[in-house]
Amino acid sequence: MTATLLEKPAMDEFEKLLEESFSKSYSVADVVEGTVIKKEQDGYLISVRGAKTEAFLPNKELPAGEETLDIGDVREFYVLKEENDEDGMLLSLKRLAFAQAWAQLNDAKLQGDTILAKVVSIVKGGVLVDVADLKGFIPSSQLRTGTPFEGLIDQKVEVKVLEADPKKNKLILSQRLAVAEQRDQVVDNILADLKEDMVVKGEVVRIADFGAFVDINGIDGLLPISEISWQRIKHPSDVISLGETIEVKIIKIDTELKRISLSLKRMGEDPWHQIEGQFEEGQIITGTVNKVTGFGAFINIFPGVEALLPVSEMAEENVNPFNLFKVGDSVEVLIKKFTPQEHRIALSIKDINKDA
Repeated sequence: MTATLLEKPAMDEFEKLLEESFSKSYSVADVVEGTVIKKEQDGYLISVRGAKTEAFLPNKELPAGEETLDIGDVREFYVLKEENDEDGMLLSLKRLAFAQAWAQLNDAKLQGDTILAKVVSIVKGGVLVDVADLKGFIPSSQLRTGTPFEGLIDQKVEVKVLEADPKKNKLILSQRLAVAEQRDQVVDNILADLKEDMVVKGEVVRIADFGAFVDINGIDGLLPISEISWQRIKHPSDVISLGETIEVKIIKIDTELKRISLSLKRMGEDPWHQIEGQFEEGQIITGTVNKVTGFGAFINIFPGVEALLPVSEMAEENVNPFNLFKVGDSVEVLIKKFTPQEHRIALSIKDINKDA
């Protein structure tokens, strides 16, 4: 059988298919292996296996301390710009360390590893951190505190990687997930060492309208707003601040839900116990208006002790409490009923006027 030569169009198609079989598409941020083949005035030509044309390494993309390369050197390079129909790839050696850092961060994300990040600044919506010379972002929702505060700057915090995209230069991290994982690992041992009525030290790690969370040996205990002060407060931040170390009393331990409840106000004496014997029914005293409602006003008569002045005891006629009082007013009242054991004191103004 006589072999026949391929016609030219068929040969061209064959060469095209052969070339495509060896070519490979590389993207920005890929790490490729290449051979230095030529020195030019402003850089080097690099042969990269699978590329259709030679790639170019500008002199400015050489690493610090390495001003020249030897022809024939085989190195790994970072892809700065992809190859297209007009130009070859643009490469960098200087950014190779960054590429390796991105790769490690991506591995940490896939493996669920915890890494260290240094907080460098507070920005809108969270904090910026430094991780292996890369800039990352922890959103406020992913901070343990829920809110950035100045005490975080220069601190090293443990985080989980949520997103690591070198092409978009986007690194999103979570401190909250790292803390939650640590808590799950140590909570049983810590709870075993704690007892109700025990006094412990902790760091305020989060403040909300309903209270604050305090880190007790690695787990977060809830300090309700009602347990912060014997006096009425509008918000926990009126008394405590993020990052502050405080002494608190453990008032409840729930081993099933693995939660602890704390009290700051019980570190001092109950003011309701202090007033026993200091006041009596029929006594006229001066107090300060703490709160005004439709049914009456709450009057502070002793630090941490509020008494109720009902609207019916303000005057003989019907009155609007909001027209008579405002918070901070000093007012003279008569103690009509005094039962400190029940944390109740009833006041009257109309009885003063009646006696007068």
